[in-house]
Amino acid sequence: MKKILLQFDTDPYPSSFDAIVAYDGGADCVLGYANLTPANVGPLVDGAIFTRSPKAKQNTAIFIGGRDLAAGQALLEAVKNKFFGDFRVSVMLDSNGSNTTAAAGVAQIAGEIGGKRAVVLAGTGPVGQRLAALLAYEGAKVTLTSRSLARARQACAAIRERFGVEVVPQEAVDGEARGQAIAKAHIVFAAGAAGVRLLEERHWQALPTLEVLLDANATPPWGIAGIEPSDRGKVRHGKVCFGALGFGGFKLALHRACIAKLFERHDQVLDALEIYALARALAKTD
Repeated sequence: MKKILLQFDTDPYPSSFDAIVAYDGGADCVLGYANLTPANVGPLVDGAIFTRSPKAKQNTAIFIGGRDLAAGQALLEAVKNKFFGDFRVSVMLDSNGSNTTAAAGVAQIAGEIGGKRAVVLAGTGPVGQRLAALLAYEGAKVTLTSRSLARARQACAAIRERFGVEVVPQEAVDGEARGQAIAKAHIVFAAGAAGVRLLEERHWQALPTLEVLLDANATPPWGIAGIEPSDRGKVRHGKVCFGALGFGGFKLALHRACIAKLFERHDQVLDALEIYALARALAKTD
């Protein structure tokens, strides 16, 4: 029986990236749907849960993507609300790659996070919010920056509501302000938009407390000057550095592993913490 993945996208077009990784992760067929909302997704979920017997349902799964994390979360809740009894299939949420990217990044340094001061720069987007949540989940004291204090507060409130962890909002309108924001940090994650420079090398190279930097930007100019995209645990100025490509291979491996896991059972929900748990397991063998 073929493994069929229904790709539910909140954007105008289903993501080609997500479709390709789905095939690489073991799906035999990917059915892509776009412009999905809680109001129109119901019939597609019905088609997924009513077409195969309970023993065969593990061969059908749902992937939720799109650029908007809030829209993805709302769609996930709508999908789960359609499930009842044994009429359900496994489902995964990864809006804008937020869960797999954040899980891959934090898993790289897991075990060295508890009690540390961590700063997520430009953290109001999907990846930044998930990074902040996972770092706080691991016991770090996390600050999330944005050019807008209102947006930073809104993101921190959403993280608190979803994960029950505290993240401190901070306004940082330019590179100098971001440099001040990381002055006493042990861990820095840059989660800004592609091609946006957040820190110059002079902002971080001499900081005495700083231990680890990770830059999620793979488009020049890089988010953190002085870190190369291919860096994977490269020591620079006494700090351990990861570039977007340096942990990107692990992110893709994690994404593929999540797709494969969806087809193991028909009753799984893979969201941030479930994907992070898988990332931690994979990191031990990576």
